[in-house]
Amino acid sequence: MGGMANVFDLSTTAKRFRFVAILEALTWLGLLIGMAFKYLPADGNEIGVKIFGPIHGGVFVLYLLVSLWTARKLSWNLVTTFWALVASVPPFGTVVFEVWAARTGRMAELSRTSTVKSEPSLV
Repeated sequence: MGGMANVFDLSTTAKRFRFVAILEALTWLGLLIGMAFKYLPADGNEIGVKIFGPIHGGVFVLYLLVSLWTARKLSWNLVTTFWALVASVPPFGTVVFEVWAARTGRMAELSRTSTVKSEPSLV
């Protein structure tokens, strides 16, 4: 499987972390859109915030727990763990952290992909 379908592969600690990091960012997006509809029009609507607020809150807590679990399972040091937790605060920070962690060898098998792209096989 390639591309975005891999996001739904939850077979390892690193893959579960990646999934929750992306989910956290998507719920942030939903909350930001909800806040825009609440505060930008003169007669704003709160439904987006009422829907995405609790969802984002739950996924935020899930991300913190999964970060601590991942830090333990993948032997992250305190600095890496700290940045994983801090990444949950700014919008989309969890995805930025996950990309950085994968590129710097902190994401187990997700970091072990070759940086040299191989030519597609004709066979």
